[in-house]
Amino acid sequence: MIEQSPLRIVSDAAAVPARVDHTGTLARLEGVTESRGLDDLTSRLAVLRNFVADDLAEVEAALGAVDASLDTPMHRAAMHLVDAGGKRLRPMCVALAARAGAGFDRNARDLAVAAELVHNATLLHDDVVDLGDLRRGVPTARVVYGNAASVYAGDWLLVEALRRIRVTGYVDLLDRALGVLQEMLDAEGLQLAFRGRGDATVDDWRRVVDGKTASLFRWALYAGGRAGGLDADRCDALERYGHALGVAFQLVDDVLDVSGDPGETGKALFTDLREGKLTYPLLLAMARDGGFAKLVAEAMRDEGGEVSAGTAQAVMAALHQTRSLEDSMAFARRLSEEAVASLATLPAGRAREALNSVAVAMLHRKK
Repeated sequence: MIEQSPLRIVSDAAAVPARVDHTGTLARLEGVTESRGLDDLTSRLAVLRNFVADDLAEVEAALGAVDASLDTPMHRAAMHLVDAGGKRLRPMCVALAARAGAGFDRNARDLAVAAELVHNATLLHDDVVDLGDLRRGVPTARVVYGNAASVYAGDWLLVEALRRIRVTGYVDLLDRALGVLQEMLDAEGLQLAFRGRGDATVDDWRRVVDGKTASLFRWALYAGGRAGGLDADRCDALERYGHALGVAFQLVDDVLDVSGDPGETGKALFTDLREGKLTYPLLLAMARDGGFAKLVAEAMRDEGGEVSAGTAQAVMAALHQTRSLEDSMAFARRLSEEAVASLATLPAGRAREALNSVAVAMLHRKK
């Protein structure tokens, strides 16, 4: 039985997130790259933002029109998260992959919406499991509407996503989507099995990330290619791009968890560690320093679910001593290069250049 959250938001205004600019993530990345003197990448991001603006506007409108005609806590919980915006990276991938072929049409839009709905469903479930209080800068759906409503909302969004895939007529994409959901569940089960334990390995991390994060990126790129009428070889190339991009995306997330700016990321440092999740930099340090595992175990046992200042300082010292942060980002850069290389068979043009820009710019994000 799922317990209801004891927390509630009294003010309706506070509970309703404001819809954000659908190209805001790209604009923020432009600011980051500009501040680092990466003028060429900044220019490429500006081109990318203009290239996908209309497509993402269509996706945003479709997301806002998701049928939540039944006014129940479940439906309100679902739309609470959808309306809060987000990076919209997966819909962007669908759009760019489609534009590498015949273009972004209604089917591509529905597939892009489906990818975002699946992503949002997993976030709703994650916030219940992790007892998350903030998501995208607003109180989580579980805080506003309760745990049960959030779980059912996630289930509802998954059904809505599968329905949208089915109406496109791409039966193979529906089958692939079901396979992705199975991969995601298997990965969640594996992560749950290792939760709070100090005996996970880098290989275990990779199995979790391949299923939990990279699988949906793979599907989004492949689906966009199919909607754009690309042949099987080019769709497979896009799928490889999506896999490398997804793993690199998680690597950057893992680095930000221990070294990011909480004001930028929107969450406290060591959130994953407090939740008993071992990230790639931590696992790398554990493999290189036999005594580090004991320190990590102590951090996961800290009173009140918080990582003490002393423990945090010791963890950071070990991460720097073992060069785990630097090598984690080096791994992410190699994957970014692999992603770009996989696009060689795609037609030259704005879409391929835009996908190249996404793979490079993702390494510089701050949230």
